[in-house]
Amino acid sequence: MMNPPEKGPKEPKIRLSSRVIYEVTLQYIGSLTALRQRDPTVIFFSNLRKAVDAITVELATNNWPPKVNYTAVYRGIKQRGFYGCDFDVAGMRVFRIKIVPRILNPALPRLGIDENPAK
Repeated sequence: MMNPPEKGPKEPKIRLSSRVIYEVTLQYIGSLTALRQRDPTVIFFSNLRKAVDAITVELATNNWPPKVNYTAVYRGIKQRGFYGCDFDVAGMRVFRIKIVPRILNPALPRLGIDENPAK
């Protein structure tokens, strides 16, 4: 009978406290914004696939062309750090969709505090 291999002392697993979330911003641009002022809409998603699916469903519901797909968004984020896509009607830009990865709960810096010299 074989004995199982001996393992060294267990080290605690350290979980990173930071997670990547995706900020989806819809910003109205172009000359049409002068007629109807609108604030940008910002939504956060924890999963890139869900963000892209939500965008494609809303575009299809409102009869906009399906310019956004997962592969294009993923490549844009990897290459440039963000993904942006403009939508236009008759050569006039109407709105822009921008997807930016953000870090949720980043690791805290030392805040510039030195060690206490008195013991």
